[in-house]
Amino acid sequence: MSERNVLGGDLEGCSIDPLTGWFRDGSCRTGPGDVGSHTICGVMTVEFLEHQRSIGNDLMTPRPEFAFPGLNPGDRWCVTAPNWLRAHGDGAAAPVVLAATNERVLDIVPLEVLRRYAVDVPDDLGDLAD
Repeated sequence: MSERNVLGGDLEGCSIDPLTGWFRDGSCRTGPGDVGSHTICGVMTVEFLEHQRSIGNDLMTPRPEFAFPGLNPGDRWCVTAPNWLRAHGDGAAAPVVLAATNERVLDIVPLEVLRRYAVDVPDDLGDLAD
């Protein structure tokens, strides 16, 4: 059974270049070992990347030992829900690709908050109605 996105559809891919995801399969799928909940497909911005570095989550520096290339503004990446929510609270949240964001994030971040940062528009615009 495939995982669902926050809009109730099939979870779409987030990024294959760079290759993202807890399972490094390009999607924000999750599982029991994913204690950080890498469920939000975010589009990296300078503000978000700098914020993450300031809280000890350096996403810019390459880490070859983990096959991590380092991220740049414009890259899409499955970010952890708690760190994204913290960035939201601090005014530095990354834009969100709702169709590629796992519905499991809704245990941590309300859909109405995610919608404020949406950069994709679903086929059914009713999905964006409050």
